[in-house]
Parts: sequence; C-alpha cells; structure tokens
Amino acid sequence: MNLPLSRALLLICLIGCSALGIARSPLVLLTDFGTQDGAVSAMKGVAYSVSQDLLISDLSHENPSIFVGAYRLYQAEQFWPDGTVFVAVVDPGVGTDRLSVVLKTRTGHYFVGPNNGLLSLVAERDGIDSLRQIDESLNRRKGSDESHTFHGRDVFAYTGARLAAGIIRFEQVGPLLPARSLISISYRKAERAADTVKGIIPVLDVQFGNVWTNIPKPLFDELHIGLGSPVHVRIFHNDQLVDEAVAPYQRTFGEVPIGSPLVYVNSLLNLALALNQGSYAAAHKIDSGPEWYIELSRGKASP
Repeated sequence: MNLPLSRALLLICLIGCSALGIARSPLVLLTDFGTQDGAVSAMKGVAYSVSQDLLISDLSHENPSIFVGAYRLYQAEQFWPDGTVFVAVVDPGVGTDRLSVVLKTRTGHYFVGPNNGLLSLVAERDGIDSLRQIDESLNRRKGSDESHTFHGRDVFAYTGARLAAGIIRFEQVGPLLPARSLISISYRKAERAADTVKGIIPVLDVQFGNVWTNIPKPLFDELHIGLGSPVHVRIFHNDQLVDEAVAPYQRTFGEVPIGSPLVYVNSLLNLALALNQGSYAAAHKIDSGPEWYIELSRGKASP
C-alpha cells in the first residue's frame, strides 16, 4: 500500500508519540519534603525517565501536615486545566497498610497519592468521579521493591508520570475502589450562628502573615456588614480565646494605615485578617489548622 508522504509522516509520528509517551497533561507536585535535599529532584528524575516531554510544575513543598497539604491542593488545583495530574505526598503512614490511590474528580483532574485524607478537600469540593487503587505490580518503578519509605518517588511520581504521559490510561492504574473508601479529614465547616459567622483558620498566607479563614464571602455577606464597617474578630485555639480585635472590613490593604488591621476577602473569596505591611499572625501569635477557630460579627464603631 502506497501512502502520500504527508499521511505516512503523520502515521509515523502518531506511532512514535504513543511509544515514547509524549506528555498530554501537566504533572504537578506537592510534598512535605524539604527543598534542600534530593527528594523532590529524585521524583522529577523518575518522572522524566518516563518521558522527557513532561511538563512538571511544583505546587508546594515543605507542607507540615496532611491538613495543610490538603488545603494547598484545594487552593491551587482549580486553576489548572482539565486532565492535569497532581502527585501529592504528605505520607506519615508510608510503608503501612494505607492504600496508594489515584482519584479522578468530576472536574477532570487526577490526584495520585496516599489515601490518608490528603485528597479529601478537593474530592469534597469537586466531587468523586472514580477512585482506583494503584496496582504496584504494574505501576511501580522497576528495581524499587526493597524500598518501603519513598513511595513518592517509587510509586506516586512513577504512576503520575505514566498517566500524564499517556503511557497508561486511568483504567490501567489498578482496581476500582468504592468512593466512600476515600479517607476524609475532620474539620469545622463554616457556619452562621445568629449574628456571627464561624469557621477555621486552615492555613496562613505564609509570606505575609495574613490569617485566612474558610468562611466564604456569601456567608459573611449575610451579616450585612458594609465596607468600612467594623468587624469583631475572635480567634480560639481549641477552646481557648487567644486573640480578640476590631478591624474594618475593606477591599485592600492600603485602605487602612500602615500597621493597622483589616478584614478583607482573599484570593479564594474567603474572609481573611491582615495587618497593612505587617504580619498579623506573628504580631498576635496565631497559627493555623483545624483546631484554630475564628468568629466574625459586627463590631462597635469607635466613639
């Protein structure tokens, strides 16, 4: 059979691209690893060994807990295109009987990581399309069977790279799991109680020391607190009150004097607390996590 040259070249390209695993989707890494050692680089090396055409990006590293890692995924993944593969590794139970999984959300994103709660916030918001256990007899870096403490390199980066490169389909990751088997993180949802909205401080805006909440703007708007009006803020660690303040509700930092507090809407359209050109968290000794609670209500105007 004689094919026109252009069609023959196209056919060769399609066959070659399939064999080489040309990347089809971005591969995004989130870990609790430091950036001064070789762990993140080793994961990237494994991924590039699968396909040097991969587009690899860092979401964040040095995440100190499963909850923080889960929230950073929740914070950033929604801005990535359909088909993006996230490899998430905050895994204190590595080597135990916790499952290695790939989650596909209804938004068309894939999350490769341990089933320990790390994937639960994105699953809660985006919905679970399906969940699969990684079959490590097929989807594990060759020669790594005796390594039991670096699944981020040997299982997750390897599987995520194969998925992003199109070498395997999602159905080839491993057996289906019931959606209900995805481990969830327990935390307080934002809620309104009379004239107060309550939530948690999931993370800090680390670079600037701003205090982020999980209270969405529409819920806060139910209090009918207008721009420029005072907001009464109370922050608790577990059941202990650790900070209380009154700050104006403003659009931007520059609408209050330098060093003054304000309540504003952050980039995720949740309420937040800050000092103009200062760190509210450092000044008031505030940290974050599901045990840090915050309450917002209408404040009294200064006389």
